[in-house]
Amino acid sequence: MTGALRFMSIIVLAFLMMTAPVLAADKVLFDNGHGERFQVKEQGPLQLSGLAEVFQGAGFEVGTVDQPLSDATLAGARALIISGAFTPLHPNEIEAVARFIQNGGRVAVMLHIAPPMATLLNRLQVSHTMGVVQERENLLDGDLINFRVVRFKEHPLFAGVKDFSVHGAWGLINQTDAAQVIAATGFQAWIDVDQDQKQSKEETASFGVVVAGTMGKGSFLVFGDDAIFQNKFLEGNNKMLAANLAAWLK
Repeated sequence: MTGALRFMSIIVLAFLMMTAPVLAADKVLFDNGHGERFQVKEQGPLQLSGLAEVFQGAGFEVGTVDQPLSDATLAGARALIISGAFTPLHPNEIEAVARFIQNGGRVAVMLHIAPPMATLLNRLQVSHTMGVVQERENLLDGDLINFRVVRFKEHPLFAGVKDFSVHGAWGLINQTDAAQVIAATGFQAWIDVDQDQKQSKEETASFGVVVAGTMGKGSFLVFGDDAIFQNKFLEGNNKMLAANLAAWLK
């Protein structure tokens, strides 16, 4: 190659490098339009800034969406987190989330109060119990609703995790084989369905606390508790769970 040709090649290569699009980091959106009180930009003990830092450390660009969930507001995102919603999604939003998953997106739903999320969960073929789970095993500070979860199915979410703690978890039930319980309580856990504060045989069972499922090209996770990833509890195995969640979202 002559000197002139070599010089022209260098000029062309430099031009292509300057004009080539810069690849953005994978983007994860936190829903912020349904009454969520625990935020990724706040530093308090019940906030989610620590989870945002874990995601950023995994290479995610972290953003929030305050507008109704739609094809447009979800465009460009790799993953969506709906954590601690207090108001239900509109049917159009639910269908937008379903399309997002079907087209290859990943979604994680974390419950603070379950009823507002019932319609979305039903679209994902998941149901929730009528109250939070009270456990008899692996309690934290003797409180029946605060306990360690130790029963898992094999899933990337639990790589290296021996247990994780929940603080007021709703029980989860998969409606079809499109979803499955991947973490559950012990067999003596119970839901006080009749509110008499007495455990009966009919109220006693093993309840799911994490469900995984697929829809089209994408997949989703549902956690029966949002406190798992709040700053106050984001340590030890809970933090490892968060790191695994970030890897799964990618």
